[in-house]
Amino acid sequence: MGQDSFSATGRRKEAVARANVVPGKGTFTVNGHSLMDHLCRETLVAHAKEALTVTEHLSDLDVNCSTSGGGIRGQAGALRLAVARALLVMDPEYRAVLRKHGLLTRDAREVERKKYGQPKARKRFQYSKR
Repeated sequence: MGQDSFSATGRRKEAVARANVVPGKGTFTVNGHSLMDHLCRETLVAHAKEALTVTEHLSDLDVNCSTSGGGIRGQAGALRLAVARALLVMDPEYRAVLRKHGLLTRDAREVERKKYGQPKARKRFQYSKR
């Protein structure tokens, strides 16, 4: 392959992640910090690294990401999609295995807006009969 750097964008809720994948030793940095320092939970770290685990590139690709918006769960989901898309740019042969594990589907669920006359989107104020 002529190119050695592969980029892609991922989104989840209000979070946006831009991933840059290059051949290397397996480091994963987010906004200049290690993945564990940024996400703080082992489950979220595993979630973000899932595309690398499925394609067996956990130790031979360096991933450098920048994230913004949302919370750490949304950012983890955005990172997961961005890395999967970058791997797909790197090698289109991975489409079948990434698709099988559901890594190429953008999670379109967003927060429902609050309605007037209610405390939240669906919750109602207590009804008083008398």
